[in-house]
Amino acid sequence: MWPYLAPIGLLAVSNVFMTFAWYGHLKFKAAPLAVVVLVSWGIAFFEYWLAVPANRLGHQVYSAAQLKTIQEVLTLTVFVGFSVLYLREAIGWQVILGFTLIAAGAALVFFAPGARTDEVPLPEPIGLIDAIDAPAPDRAASAAAQDATGTEGRG
Repeated sequence: MWPYLAPIGLLAVSNVFMTFAWYGHLKFKAAPLAVVVLVSWGIAFFEYWLAVPANRLGHQVYSAAQLKTIQEVLTLTVFVGFSVLYLREAIGWQVILGFTLIAAGAALVFFAPGARTDEVPLPEPIGLIDAIDAPAPDRAASAAAQDATGTEGRG
């Protein structure tokens, strides 16, 4: 059960940090922008120490799409609480309805047939450098011939 719950808990806490990083400064409108950016960046640094392990742990049992969906639903949930409790802003029915529709869309990621991407065998991903360094098909035959003769093609 731990691999399923730990990522959700870590992502929930990371979302609290990130919401403060992105929106906490709205209560300090007189603060210089440079200070606000640096403080927000500092808060986000700690958020990453929660989000990155959450995603690494979570990817053992969730697909990347499911992890992103969990993160988005948590973001909206944390934002509603933050907006009401910290910023003292009311949340109207339109916002609640909109967030509910987003959550309904998120449910498709988890409950639709074939939602788990790990059920579909995929080819082994290659890195960008591997793709760039791979010889073109016509050059591959030339390289093999050069290896067989021990010569380097210089022409």
